[in-house]
Amino acid sequence: MYDEFLPITRKEMEERGITQFDYIYITGDAYVDHPSFGAAIVTRLIEAMGFTVGIISQPDWKSDRDFTRFGRPKYAFLLTAGNIDSMVAHYTAAKRKRSDDAYSPGGVSGKRPDRAVIVYCQKIRQIYGDVPLIIGGLEASLRRFAHYDYWDDAVRPSVLVDCGADLLMYGMGEHQIQEVCKRLAQGEDIHSIHDVRGTCYLTEPVNTPLGAAQCPSFEQVSQNKAEYAKATKIQYDWQDEVYGKTIIQRHGNMMLVQNPPALSLTTEELDYVYSLPYTRRYHPSYEEQGGVPGIEEVRFSITHNRGCFGYCNFCSIALHQGRRVTVRSEESVLAEAERITHMPDFKGYIHDVGGPTANFRHTSCEKQLSKGLCMGKKCLAPTPCPALKADHTEYLAMLRKIRQIKGIKRVFVRSGIRYDYLMEDKNDEFIRELIKYHVSGQLKVAPEHCSAVVLDKMGKPHIEAYKAFQKRFYEITKGIGKEQYLVPYLMSSHPGSTLNEAIELALFLRDNHIRPEQVQDFYPTPGTISTSMFYTELDPYTMEKVYVPKTPHEKAMQRALLQYFRPQNREIVLEALKKAGRRDLIGSSPKCLVDELPGRKTPDRKGGEGNWKKNSPSRPQKGRPTQKPSAPKRQNSKKNSAQKRKHG
Repeated sequence: MYDEFLPITRKEMEERGITQFDYIYITGDAYVDHPSFGAAIVTRLIEAMGFTVGIISQPDWKSDRDFTRFGRPKYAFLLTAGNIDSMVAHYTAAKRKRSDDAYSPGGVSGKRPDRAVIVYCQKIRQIYGDVPLIIGGLEASLRRFAHYDYWDDAVRPSVLVDCGADLLMYGMGEHQIQEVCKRLAQGEDIHSIHDVRGTCYLTEPVNTPLGAAQCPSFEQVSQNKAEYAKATKIQYDWQDEVYGKTIIQRHGNMMLVQNPPALSLTTEELDYVYSLPYTRRYHPSYEEQGGVPGIEEVRFSITHNRGCFGYCNFCSIALHQGRRVTVRSEESVLAEAERITHMPDFKGYIHDVGGPTANFRHTSCEKQLSKGLCMGKKCLAPTPCPALKADHTEYLAMLRKIRQIKGIKRVFVRSGIRYDYLMEDKNDEFIRELIKYHVSGQLKVAPEHCSAVVLDKMGKPHIEAYKAFQKRFYEITKGIGKEQYLVPYLMSSHPGSTLNEAIELALFLRDNHIRPEQVQDFYPTPGTISTSMFYTELDPYTMEKVYVPKTPHEKAMQRALLQYFRPQNREIVLEALKKAGRRDLIGSSPKCLVDELPGRKTPDRKGGEGNWKKNSPSRPQKGRPTQKPSAPKRQNSKKNSAQKRKHG
């Protein structure tokens, strides 16, 4: 039952006695049948409903051959770019072409086109005409409104306008796909299915539903940055499953309609989704090509929650997965852990028990269940809400039970924790057991910056919260006699950061003995509040001006300041310090960042360059790994981190 993949070839289709698939699913990723991949969840749900479904992964868009492999489906083509936006998959924050792709066989790049949703849809239309066509996944979801496109440096219309699909499913998709499949099977026309929550469609303005929140039009937001900022606020303010409204945005002679978000899955529904017969492997046809690297970070990981009330401005979760936290039952999680122990290549290490934020196990306050999440406010930033309920009791009990399962040696938590939430918990049992049992030498946390100006624009708590956690972490670590370190994620060039803020962060790193080997430049991915600030230079919630470092050279200076200790960065750091009027930081004394004389080393403040003390706040580390390390060996990758920021 757990060893059978869905058909990907004509031969496999015929061996099952299928003459026409009900649905054909096209994805820009390699076929990986694991519940961390949206394609696996959607196709397994369709199969469980009694429909047949075939998968076409990474089709050659330059010919018709792959698209005609199965012929025309009975009901619809379902189409996604894959787990991440295809442009993020292809290009770095500096717009340089990536040399690899974690979601392709052998990690080889170039297996999908730029703007995959548009290209695939246009190909289907060219071949099959008016066949029902439904799009979903992250690329479609975050491009559902008119949006700033970093690679074009221009505002593009809703992806529905460009691709010509009939329906767009945004968010996680389980409720939407089940309802649409049932209604198509009952004979409804795809063009009449306009009332499903969590979907978008285009219609003539005369058919616009009443009572909707209207955004400035595509024409307005593409010509006026203030209008773009206003549209961003409307889109986020009404993105709540309790009080959220239908949102509309005119595009020329058509109206884009976004129905309210789909309801979050209940615990029982999540349990069902994760009980489906996933093989938890990539398709065997990729073996000769070296497999699919993207599965390595999740093969032995367990997702226990969804949603994130952390609500960081640079993160896509609020507009896609949602702010409300929902969870699987303890029984469901334990059953999955038990199944993992029987996998042939399992070595005893559960790599993660987490989600967007690992230590969220319930909503941040009870009011959310009936009233929704507070409009325009954050539960944790700049300071925790007085109504916040921080409680790790249930999560800790679950981790303890997983540790007791026969065959499991260690259970790690690697998907990121909210340390500010953790510090609000008056019971310190969780932090003690986290450090003692669930850290594999390094714990990844995300202060992102130290400047209050920048952190406010990020929607993050101020640095004092991180300092308090850092102090407690090392007190406990030292107390139990372990050598473990924090790995702080840091971001350069976020809106709000001038050279002065970048220098402030460099000084914070100096004083805390942190020397990151990698630094993440802010990446303006589609749909986020931070991307709106980047494009408009306005805060959409205050309409105040925001400083935005945009030129490649200024961004290079800010990035170099975070790695001021590197000899190759000396000249550009000198330039940045002089430009900012901070010559006091140039010289050979311990307080300086860089020396004007080449070759002369700046002493470390603790008595020598590279003198990293045991249990000091940090040690030389990889900065921003995005792949979860396998135990006991750790792996690091700088791939796709901007869009996959799950911890917040």
